[in-house]
Amino acid sequence: MLTAFLFLLSAGAIYFACEYFVNGVEWFGRKLDLGATATGTVLAAFGTALPESAVTFVAVIFGKTPEARDIGVGAALGGPLVLATIAYAVVGLALWSNRRRLQRADCLVRVGHGRLARDQSWFLAIFVVKCGLGLVAFALKPWLGVLFLAAYALYVWRELKDDDTAPEEEELEPLKFQPRAADPALSRVFLQTLLALLVIAVASRTFVAQLEAIGAALQLSPHLVALVLSPVATELPETVNALIWVRQGKERLALANISGAMMIQATIPSSLALFATPWLFDAPLMVAGVLTGVAVVYLWMLFRRGRVDARWLVPVAVLYGVFAAFVAWHFAR
Repeated sequence: MLTAFLFLLSAGAIYFACEYFVNGVEWFGRKLDLGATATGTVLAAFGTALPESAVTFVAVIFGKTPEARDIGVGAALGGPLVLATIAYAVVGLALWSNRRRLQRADCLVRVGHGRLARDQSWFLAIFVVKCGLGLVAFALKPWLGVLFLAAYALYVWRELKDDDTAPEEEELEPLKFQPRAADPALSRVFLQTLLALLVIAVASRTFVAQLEAIGAALQLSPHLVALVLSPVATELPETVNALIWVRQGKERLALANISGAMMIQATIPSSLALFATPWLFDAPLMVAGVLTGVAVVYLWMLFRRGRVDARWLVPVAVLYGVFAAFVAWHFAR
């Protein structure tokens, strides 16, 4: 009963904290004169990706056994797969189901399609290198982790440099910590964003822990929980952020947050794992890499066309179901 209570409590805390986080980070982006895209890809993505990166850091740096360090490697591969499949599908489903409330006559995704297509190709190039390194062993491999950090720094520089969306184009709701102010103080904006992020981090760790306990109670394979269920739980903040922004009609922010989080997951956790582990993939990790690549190529093809129906994003979630089925079959043998 306690596990179930904490599971539901932490899930609710994540949702309500994300309400405060997305509100605060939008105002933070406004204060820094950033457009919606840069706010989502850099500020929101970096903030919500910190808990997942912390999981990888603790596992690979402080893990005392190969199995413990493998959790970090699994997190570095599982995160991008969840974002490229479930998170995008949630955006598509939310847009479709909220079309009447948003007073839209169609289900089209209103974003900068060319920019999102470019983000997908940028991610795919890094991800292919990342997965390729997981198939070979050589002495200098750990040093290549520096290149992944440099790749993310270059990505952030490019996002800030090419941010072509004026902050004034997005109508912001009043800051929850200062609801009567037309222009809230930066200190209040920072405090709200930071406190919401701390709640998200604590609630996320609690949620993952209770999920693992539920898996053990149901006698699920530890590998199934670690490779399939835990990544979904750790990527919950990005998914909830996307859901909240879509309900507000701000899919530009929602998809920018997912895209930016995917870039972080492709670089920072991977660099940490390269520094501290052999970074060699077993069959489930190789399948995760292939399915992530398939999902990203599909998304790239969609956004490259310049016209995307929200319903076209939903089928990509099937790929995560394929991964879950493979992991269950692999460890049941």
